[in-house]
Amino acid sequence: MANAYKNKKVDLTTTNLTTLYTVPTETTAIVKSFLVSDDSGSGDAIDITLVDAASAIFNLFNDHSIGGDQTVELLAAPLVMAASEIIKVQATTADRLHVVISLLEMTRT
Repeated sequence: MANAYKNKKVDLTTTNLTTLYTVPTETTAIVKSFLVSDDSGSGDAIDITLVDAASAIFNLFNDHSIGGDQTVELLAAPLVMAASEIIKVQATTADRLHVVISLLEMTRT
């Protein structure tokens, strides 16, 4: 069993639903931090979903407001993810938000 600390990041330059992270096969991931930052000074909102291995969609945050020029930690506790689960993010307005997650991947092989 191998452990690897990683971060994944995206600059939301569009309002498209964007895949931020997919848990590899034979792996469990623990997301420890989920930062969202606004660099526009105007603020924005973000939708964050978790898609499970059966393609069911779960809303983690829906239309969550981020103040202008602010960085917000969204997690109050770690988020455990199973193999093949996906985190997707979507901004209300393009070119305002940056997202960074910090996580631990635990591979079973």
